[in-house]
Amino acid sequence: MFDTVVLVLEWIGLCAFVLTGAIVAARRNMDVIGFILLGTVTGIGGGTTRDVILGRFPVSWVAEPSYLVGCIVVSIAGFFIVPWLAQARLLLWLDAIGLALFAISGAHSAEVAGASPLIAITMGVVTATFGGMIRDVLSGTSPVVLSKEIYVTAALAGSATYVGLGSVGLPGTGALVAGFAVAIVLRGLALHYNLSLPRY
Repeated sequence: MFDTVVLVLEWIGLCAFVLTGAIVAARRNMDVIGFILLGTVTGIGGGTTRDVILGRFPVSWVAEPSYLVGCIVVSIAGFFIVPWLAQARLLLWLDAIGLALFAISGAHSAEVAGASPLIAITMGVVTATFGGMIRDVLSGTSPVVLSKEIYVTAALAGSATYVGLGSVGLPGTGALVAGFAVAIVLRGLALHYNLSLPRY
């Protein structure tokens, strides 16, 4: 049951991230191939980076090609529904949903691979942020992780909550829900109130 919940959340997060790639592609007036490229790297970039660091081969989308197919299908769909997607706030909120979900699923995947709690938390952050970083670099956009708003911190808080609660015996689903809630609420508050950490 727990693995099924994680799988569903992974797919929701994947679709949310792919759509952010489609929105960025629309803003750059790209063709459908550009949509597929940005959507795909956003959707699976973080997970691929995580798997490579952990030495998990083949990486997730090679072992399970449905992830790649899903990225392509959602990217193409984004190409046709872009008039309803190309809104700044929608991009940010879709990105927030993907961030929160991938922070949890990334930490869970690292735990399954036998990683220590610290590494699992770190891999949650990597999974949640690296796809968006690759998307922004390829599109010539300033990476959102470098913005003043709370972003990486939200992923860190979410994955740490999930791993921490799991380590003290909270059932997996409860830890998952709590971790997601912490990440999405923190990122949502940052978006709504323009919160940021102190800057140098």
